Amino acid sequence: MCASMSAWAGVDSLLVLQEVTVTAARRQSAVIPVQSLEGSRLQALETHSVADALRYFSGVQIKDYGGVGGLKTVDIRSMGSHHLAVMYDGIVVSNAQNGVVDLGKFSMENLESLTLYNGQRSDILMPARDFGSAGTLYLNTKRPTFKNGKTYHIAASMAAGSFGLAHPSILYEQKLTDNIHLSVNAAYTYATGRYHFRIHKMNPDHTVAWDTTGVRQNGDVQAVRAEVGLFGYLPEGKWHVKAYYYDSERGIPRAIVRNVWTCSQRQWDRNAFVQGNWTQTLVKGYDISVSAKYANDYMRYLNPDTTLMYVDNKFVQQQVYLSVANRYQYKILDVALSADYEYNTLWSSMPNFVNPSRHTGLVALAAAVHYKWIKAQASVLGTFVRDEIRRHTDETPRAATARPRFTPAVFFSYQPLLSEPFYLRAFYKHIFRMPTFNDLYYTDLGNIALQPEYTTQYNGGVEYSPHWRTHNSNLPAVDMTIKADGYFNQVKNKIIAVPKGNSQYRWMMMNLGYVEIRGVDINAGVTLHFAHDVDWETHLTYTYQRAQDFTDSRDSISYGGQIAYIPWHSGSVTTRIAWKGLSFNYSFIYVGERYHTSANIPANYELPWYTHDIALGYDLIIKNEKLAIKHCAPRLHFAVEVNNLLNQQYDIVLNYPMPGLNGKVVVKVEF
Repeated sequence: MCASMSAWAGVDSLLVLQEVTVTAARRQSAVIPVQSLEGSRLQALETHSVADALRYFSGVQIKDYGGVGGLKTVDIRSMGSHHLAVMYDGIVVSNAQNGVVDLGKFSMENLESLTLYNGQRSDILMPARDFGSAGTLYLNTKRPTFKNGKTYHIAASMAAGSFGLAHPSILYEQKLTDNIHLSVNAAYTYATGRYHFRIHKMNPDHTVAWDTTGVRQNGDVQAVRAEVGLFGYLPEGKWHVKAYYYDSERGIPRAIVRNVWTCSQRQWDRNAFVQGNWTQTLVKGYDISVSAKYANDYMRYLNPDTTLMYVDNKFVQQQVYLSVANRYQYKILDVALSADYEYNTLWSSMPNFVNPSRHTGLVALAAAVHYKWIKAQASVLGTFVRDEIRRHTDETPRAATARPRFTPAVFFSYQPLLSEPFYLRAFYKHIFRMPTFNDLYYTDLGNIALQPEYTTQYNGGVEYSPHWRTHNSNLPAVDMTIKADGYFNQVKNKIIAVPKGNSQYRWMMMNLGYVEIRGVDINAGVTLHFAHDVDWETHLTYTYQRAQDFTDSRDSISYGGQIAYIPWHSGSVTTRIAWKGLSFNYSFIYVGERYHTSANIPANYELPWYTHDIALGYDLIIKNEKLAIKHCAPRLHFAVEVNNLLNQQYDIVLNYPMPGLNGKVVVKVEF
């Protein structure tokens, strides 16, 4: 500054700089319990699927039917998989047929972050659909970034491992203009799915009921996934358009019952969608976000075993989705109004199938206040549903009609001391989920009179996130986070299957269930930043749940019992040590004792299970002056992963044995 003043001394003219105003949307801090995996921590897990990564979240129960190609679903806080919405780049992944999204179809290579919310997001500029679930999982893919003057980025990887796994993938990113970027990602997965297993079952008197060893059959999978995305940047906004395609054929491994494990059932899936989003600040304080999607999903299920029942059914789902969200910000207050329209159809080759379609309208009004130590958010969602049937039968004389429903939510956060990152929070949310097409219309199973399944959530928690820095280079910098939440959930009108008449081969869906869930989630993490580029981070999660079935007070065995597959205690530990390009990762997952039905009797008892996993990674930059000048010096990444280190034999779902000791090697090159 002094040099500048002396340079202008004695000069008659003045240089006047034009005023520059910098504006940006106010960042919404979290009011709602949130768990996230992103960046180096997400990549360090070296997991193959989204479901595998979610095991490190508290309050999460994974159902995995075994192997690379097995069905994988997630349930949060024991409310059921149907109550978890899955968002891919901010737009819902829908399954109107059965309401469950198979997370095994999503790869980890192109993901930037996984974020799980209980309730809903803190940012109220979002589609109305985001307000409509008890919990939401956001899968956010990588948006291209270019540094050091580069205009392209290429990453290719190859993973090979146990059970015949071969998984090549490639990512290509191109800077078309300063404001438009292209991303192309493709991957192929092949696995035989054959692994050794042992199932050891005990009688209530502790004698051996049966002991089976064998090789898992019919768990093979071949899958191709491809994505193309265009990403644009505007002076006051951004947009993106993405096309997605997934094609797979897989065997369906059967339950190991009575020493039989061979199976010939097959499934083919072909999923494709095109979606896009445009978010813009039109005038100061007013933002708009528009999203649209078209999806076409084909599924074929084949059971050629005529000793049971020959089945060859085909299904085609189509979805059209449009959303417009508006937000106005004025000082400490944000107000948002969102409106969505979704149209779903389902066609099937099954005899007498009614080929239903569903119109869903959603309107959400939300407000958020942020004043010093107080943050609050409230919303109300209106849901309007109408079904249509194209083919009538004696058992489905009319389409399901649902009266308009309005469901509220309130969230609150309080920071007692502005100088300390300590927060108290609470929320209440009432929401429901409509019966799926299978629940209502599936031949010899559906019930046209089903009512929606309601959930009510109450949550209270604390969070403390201190950061310590010192001027002493011998002492590490410390980042710490501690979160604890207690909750009480109610699920009413729970949809369950009951026998139809005296036949055990014909069932009907009924509203008979009522469940109460009491639980505690605890998350803790600490990261130590030492000198000489040494980092050490450790994360712990713990969940206690008492999820009781109060469906039928006349059932003395099941009434008040812990619901199926929900452990009382579960948790995980992950730790990572990194030095320059070398990293070592260790993870431990524990799932405590549980029962496979609500009848908590010794015959239904399931032992606890746990796994130890380790991974060693190394990053290498090939130094070459000519390549450095061109900004294309290759980066190599090597990783070796060993899972279930102690070769524990366990089931997540009864009689579906999981793999024992297994491993994987990954080689990746970027330039």
